[in-house]
Amino acid sequence: SPSNVSSRRLSVDEMYLSDTGGQYLDGTTDITRTMHWGVPTPFQKEAYTRVLMGNIDLSRLIFPASTAGGTVEAFARQALWKVGLNYGHGTGHGIGNFLSVHEWPVGFQFNNIPLMKGMFTSIEPGYYQDGEFGIRIEDVALVVEAQTEKPFLTFEVVSLVPYDRNLIDVDLLSKEQIQYLNTYYKTIRERVGPELRRQQLEEEFAWLQRNTEP
Repeated sequence: SPSNVSSRRLSVDEMYLSDTGGQYLDGTTDITRTMHWGVPTPFQKEAYTRVLMGNIDLSRLIFPASTAGGTVEAFARQALWKVGLNYGHGTGHGIGNFLSVHEWPVGFQFNNIPLMKGMFTSIEPGYYQDGEFGIRIEDVALVVEAQTEKPFLTFEVVSLVPYDRNLIDVDLLSKEQIQYLNTYYKTIRERVGPELRRQQLEEEFAWLQRNTEP
C-alpha cells in the first residue's frame, strides 16, 4: 500500500511493472504488463523483447497430452538464456475459476501435476535488473486441444491486453512470433473493441486501435 514514506512521483524515464487482477463471478484475472512512457535504453528493449519472446514461445507451444508443466517450462526462458539472462521465480501457476489466484497444483514447477485440457494457468516470464528495473509479462492461458492428428495440447491466451510497443525490438522477433502477435492483436480488437464502443469509451477505443496495429 502506498504511504507518505514510500510513495514517489511517477516519471517517464523508467520502467513500470503493473501486476493487476480481480475476482469476477465468471472467473479470476491475473495480468501483468510492463511499460515505459519515455525512451527506454537498448538493453531495456532487448530484455523486454526477450521476455515477450519467452511468453510467446510457451503460449504457442504444442505438446503431448499429460505433459508436466516443468517439462516445457524452459521454452519461456530460452530467449533469455541465449544471452545469459534469467529470472528467479516460477513461470506460471494455476488460476482458480472465481477461486484462488494462485491455485495448486497446476503450474510449471517440477512438483506440479501434468497439464490437462480445461486447466487455467498463468504464463509469466520476467527479467529483473537489481536496483534498476523489473520486467514481467503475465497472461492467463487455458489449456486446449491442439489441431493435431493425435491428442496434443496447446494454450489459448484469454487475457486480452496489448503489450508495450515502445519496448519491443521487432528485429529480434521471428516471423512466427510476429504472426502470433498480429493474430493476438486482431483477437483483442475483435473482442474488446466492440465492448468499448458499446460503453461509449471512445478515448479508450482509440488507444486500443493504436496499440494493436500490426
